[in-house]
Amino acid sequence: MKKEIHPQNYRPVVFKDMSNDEIFISRSTVNAKETIEVDGVTYPLVKLEITSSSHPFYTGKQKLVDTAGRVDKFMSRYGDRSKKK
Repeated sequence: MKKEIHPQNYRPVVFKDMSNDEIFISRSTVNAKETIEVDGVTYPLVKLEITSSSHPFYTGKQKLVDTAGRVDKFMSRYGDRSKKK
């Protein structure tokens, strides 16, 4: 392996699935602005919208996720472009 090409700042990081509040700890180099305490230890926190614990492919459950009305926001912004003004 080549020397000195791998990051040196690997550390345990907590990843939190915001749709079901499940957390898991993994080693990562990602920059995190928040921290969380798990079992008395403080870790950097990375919030994720969807993970394998909430993704329909892995859970077998279909659920429509429309955070903050993205479809409505898109339609109000762009609407039907085929109509001429």
